[in-house]
Amino acid sequence: MPSASCDALLDDIEDIVSQEDSKPKDRHFSRKHVVPKVRRRNAQQYLEEENSPPSDSTIPGIQKIWIRTWGCSHNNSDGEYMAGQLAAYGYKITENALDADLWLLNSCTVKNPAEDHFRNSIKKAQEENKKVVLAGCVPQAQPRQDYLKGLSVIGVQQIDRVVEVVEETIKGHSVRLLGQKKENGRRLGGARLDLPKIRKNPLIEIISINTGCLNACTYCKTKHARGNLASYPIDELVDRAKQSFQEGVCEIWLTSEDTGAYGRDIGTDLPTLLWKLVDVIPEGAMLRLGMTNPPYILEHLQEMAKILNHPRVYAFLHIPVQSASDSVLMAMKREYCVADFKSVVDFLKEKVPGITIATDIICGFPGETDQDFQETVKLVEEYKFPSLFINQFYPRPGTPAAKMEQVPAHMKKQRTKDLSQVFHSYNPYDHKIGERQQVLVTEESFDSKFYVAHNRFYEQVLVPKNPAFMGKMVEVDIYESGKHFMKGQPVSDAKVYTPSISKPLAKGEVSGLTEELRNKLGHHLSPTSRGSASSRTTRPTPSLHQDCALRVAVGLALLAFLAAFLVRVCN
Repeated sequence: MPSASCDALLDDIEDIVSQEDSKPKDRHFSRKHVVPKVRRRNAQQYLEEENSPPSDSTIPGIQKIWIRTWGCSHNNSDGEYMAGQLAAYGYKITENALDADLWLLNSCTVKNPAEDHFRNSIKKAQEENKKVVLAGCVPQAQPRQDYLKGLSVIGVQQIDRVVEVVEETIKGHSVRLLGQKKENGRRLGGARLDLPKIRKNPLIEIISINTGCLNACTYCKTKHARGNLASYPIDELVDRAKQSFQEGVCEIWLTSEDTGAYGRDIGTDLPTLLWKLVDVIPEGAMLRLGMTNPPYILEHLQEMAKILNHPRVYAFLHIPVQSASDSVLMAMKREYCVADFKSVVDFLKEKVPGITIATDIICGFPGETDQDFQETVKLVEEYKFPSLFINQFYPRPGTPAAKMEQVPAHMKKQRTKDLSQVFHSYNPYDHKIGERQQVLVTEESFDSKFYVAHNRFYEQVLVPKNPAFMGKMVEVDIYESGKHFMKGQPVSDAKVYTPSISKPLAKGEVSGLTEELRNKLGHHLSPTSRGSASSRTTRPTPSLHQDCALRVAVGLALLAFLAAFLVRVCN
């Protein structure tokens, strides 16, 4: 081609190539006379570079993620929300830890053993060369611990930003989001309730009605992580319940650090919320109320008794006593005495016949004497709680109780053992053999031999594994009992009642994805993320790093195209 034609082209792209530069054909000719110099490379370093490409070349949203959660139902709910958001973005949630590219570890800070498991899992992840993101109460309460250094952390109120944190961690960056969510100066309950989630059990929806509490218990580390009381508005909670039933849920659990304190920060109360929720529960579906401390249920006893008698609410309440010694309760700063606890339990037992009262007890709290412990033993012998959580005291770092004079370890262990023997000395369900009960079937037993159901009092009833029963209300005859369960035989002519208004989501399917969102994401959605269209939500916006990388890639591709075009034209 004539030189003039080539020069004219170069005038049009002077920002890329100047007229003084050598022409492409000149560069091609001179390249023939260059003798390449061979440089020896370290073979091991070469293999490492090949296997670990630069972070800028990593494409987020395609990796496999393993999520492990410890602790309470509130923590489990957080884990479900994080899994849902990641799956909606395109990540694959796997149950195979070794197959995963990143481990998301959602921790519990209540007791030392739970934190030990968390710490060991971090070590295991590092040994397996896995990327790690830490969540839950441990890093929120103590983010400066040595074993957390250099690792990405997402706070308990920041779980709606889990995609950003995972994305940057996969690129090789360390990110920490530990702030509080506020609106007009008021602390909020946390992330939005309408976010995508993957329910561990598609039939059970866990709804956190508030976060934090109003207490200042001297042994509690959770307070350091969850903070003071912050309640969700009633309308948001009701909307979440409605969405759950539209997605096939037949059982709702209300959870928080103290459900009894709900609403005190926003001018409402627990009974008001419960009556609103009862209105939207389909017939045959059930509501289970979470843990409430004695001080905040005392003033609502009359209304609570009415609610717990409602046919769509389990006659079940978890009220932790912790100790039957007033001096120990005072040292714990529990803000009630044993008489208050007994008053609540006695009233509910009278007004809600057959109610199940579950409670917690701490053995070996600092300063607990033998006499204090015997008072606790007498309380258990008197009430014969069918559900009792016995915990040996563990001093948690940074709590006032950790600085108190400790009960010797061997005494704590012995008291825990002695109280456990008292608990196992009675069988709470023997008198129920021969009863006919309606039970709601929601899951499979650990040994996979039975389906697990619960009766009106949230007592566990094992039934035959008939797939037609799952998610249904079934009538059974009780023929056997154990310490923690009964066994029921379905009545032959009984009606199997379907409480849900929709078919349940498949296991691993994402809740809360609208049709509009699914169309928008298209192929970016993983197979497990194609959920039902019943809630409004938006795809997390790309991070600044991702946006810049995309623009650079487009620019480089354009330059490469122009250079190739010039070579062809000028030759």
